Amino acid sequence: MSRLKFRTCTSATALAAGFGVSVALAAGSVAYAQETGVETVTVTAQRVEQNLQQVPVAVSAFTSEQLRVNSINRIADVAQRTPNFTTTAYNQAEPEYYIRGIGTSVGVAGNAGGDPSVILMLDGAYLARGGANLDLYDLERIEVLRGPQGTLFGKNALGGVMQIVTRKPTDEFFYEFSGTYGNYNRTDGRALVNGPISDKVSGTASLAITRHNGYTFNETTGHHDNDDNTLGGRVSLRYQPNDDIDWVVTADMTNVHANGNTRHNNCDASFQGGIHCVGINPSPRVTNSTDDGFLHRDVWGINSSLDWKTEFGTFTSVTAYRDSKYDHLDTFFSNPINPPNQIESINRVTEHSKDFSQEFRLAFSALDDRLTGQTGVYYFNERVDRNYWLNQIFPVPAVTGKVQFPQVVNSQSTAVFGQVNYKIIDEITLTAGLRATWESKTARLQGEVLAGPGFGPPLSTPYDVKAGKSWTAMTPHFGIEWRATEDAMLYVTASRGFKSGGYQGSASDGASAATAYNPEYAWSYEIGAKTQWLDNRLRLNLDAFKTLHKDLQVSQLVPLCCIVIGNAARAREQGVEVEMVAVPLPGLQINASYGYLEAKYTSFATGATSDNTGKRLPRAPQNKINIGAQYSFPAWGYGIGMIRGDWSHQSSIFFDPSNNPTTLQDGYSTFDARLSLTSEDGRWEAALWGKNLTDELVKDYIVAFDAYHQQLNTYTPPRTFGITLTFHS
Repeated sequence: MSRLKFRTCTSATALAAGFGVSVALAAGSVAYAQETGVETVTVTAQRVEQNLQQVPVAVSAFTSEQLRVNSINRIADVAQRTPNFTTTAYNQAEPEYYIRGIGTSVGVAGNAGGDPSVILMLDGAYLARGGANLDLYDLERIEVLRGPQGTLFGKNALGGVMQIVTRKPTDEFFYEFSGTYGNYNRTDGRALVNGPISDKVSGTASLAITRHNGYTFNETTGHHDNDDNTLGGRVSLRYQPNDDIDWVVTADMTNVHANGNTRHNNCDASFQGGIHCVGINPSPRVTNSTDDGFLHRDVWGINSSLDWKTEFGTFTSVTAYRDSKYDHLDTFFSNPINPPNQIESINRVTEHSKDFSQEFRLAFSALDDRLTGQTGVYYFNERVDRNYWLNQIFPVPAVTGKVQFPQVVNSQSTAVFGQVNYKIIDEITLTAGLRATWESKTARLQGEVLAGPGFGPPLSTPYDVKAGKSWTAMTPHFGIEWRATEDAMLYVTASRGFKSGGYQGSASDGASAATAYNPEYAWSYEIGAKTQWLDNRLRLNLDAFKTLHKDLQVSQLVPLCCIVIGNAARAREQGVEVEMVAVPLPGLQINASYGYLEAKYTSFATGATSDNTGKRLPRAPQNKINIGAQYSFPAWGYGIGMIRGDWSHQSSIFFDPSNNPTTLQDGYSTFDARLSLTSEDGRWEAALWGKNLTDELVKDYIVAFDAYHQQLNTYTPPRTFGITLTFHS
């Protein structure tokens, strides 16, 4: 009975924390709670646990209960509900994350020498190769930090940080099972068991299976593409010998084996006449590719996190190792009909990456807690072996050819950092921090012609070069916060971030391959307020920001050659963000978020006849809105019912820096819904859910070749729906 009470109270608190939900599961029965306030949410946006409302950072947080109630199981679902957070995907294994208009296209991040602009952290450790669109299960919470976070999180946290925090083991035994069945033959399974192993050790083991048929049908092969077949598992052990030591060791794995994501070759009347558009494809979710392609990814990792309370403060050690193997093949053009004289480019990428990181931190306080802060050191080492094959198939043998670009890049990064907060009076706190980073990369880069003459000079000339370069970066942070009342805090910050430099993944010649592009830097200025009103019935957080970028890394696709990367631009991003949670009545909660963004190049000359200055940054919608409401109610003696709906809108975006109209995705809106029933004893739940219920057709990625009258598209998932049954002890 006590176990049930613990679980249900925790669940109700977590649910109320984000949404003000008035549901509580009492021991032995489900009672209709009369909670009327928004509960506290704890985050680690400054690397220590704090109340969300006391953190002078623009951060959105999602508790485990919010993830469940919102049917969030992909990072794209998180982005949909977060101001100025956008995701796109060239393929399922290499998603692209953009916060406030800043991200990294697959042309930069998708090579051995490239890095992201928005980083993922798993239990405090940096995920160097973000990889597949992670399946989100068995989590304690997700945090999205917007804007540069270079002082406490280090390199590549230029656009922001997404922290994924898994559930820690506890000393209470419980288990949980869930199963989902939906359209596209979706069959998901989740299992979790937690409990004590000894009086000082507890453990958790979880397993997740996700499967569904593809959303795209390839008429040439007769197969469904863009499917999912993912297996994930996690095991955690927690050692607590006393109140001062908390040590968690976690091992996890993910295995993905799926078909590729064949592209829709848009050959409607406006695109007729190009050499790659040889027919009309009436359906965007039907393709005629010569090959389905495939996606294989195998990832495993180990994380050790130790917190030790000493007389000097809390000492933290985070040690992590990750190994990732990736093999992906796709057909680039995916022609809409399949004549004997098919024109096609077949791309294949294999990659094996290994990385190790170690961080030591000390969080301290002094002067009767008027002075608080933390200091630390960080080390990171990564090796990436990557090969890119391009097989160009033409009806004429003279222009057919196959090349490959093997890459081996070793990266090493060392940093020292510190940040202090000083209360000059009880209401006003000053903050200053600095991080110094030393980084080096060495590379061996090759370009080889394997068959045929189809790649003309200079690509037909093979190369094999070695290169190396080092960089140093200083990333400070300054802030002032004013606690005007117990329910209102205002802050002003200035922060600097940087993204590492790197090398071309593919190049036209050895000299270009050996020439490194430089790091990218940004200063961000932000003013914000975090407030609670109406006796804690309303939470309202807002911020305004301006970010100035220099040496922006940009990529350009050169047809029949390669992707060229360089530091060619300066940019400015500015906007406002608002997040609100209201509990107007017991059982009813309303949440909303809004992001306004103006992101433009302030300097970007691309040649004698082209200038992108003043144009919008790719994947930077001007407006992003999410409005949700849910109501919980006694279900006529059968338990507690809950109904929830979410409406989301994103305005138009371009997929290229030149703002080519062919790469425009118009603004769109989607609607999600969920209806659930929880039993009176709180042990099971049945939920009907649906996503994109209006079946909006949304381009997830656009590649345009105007000279060939061609537009290649991939799409986000169509309307999906299903039922999920959950049972726990």
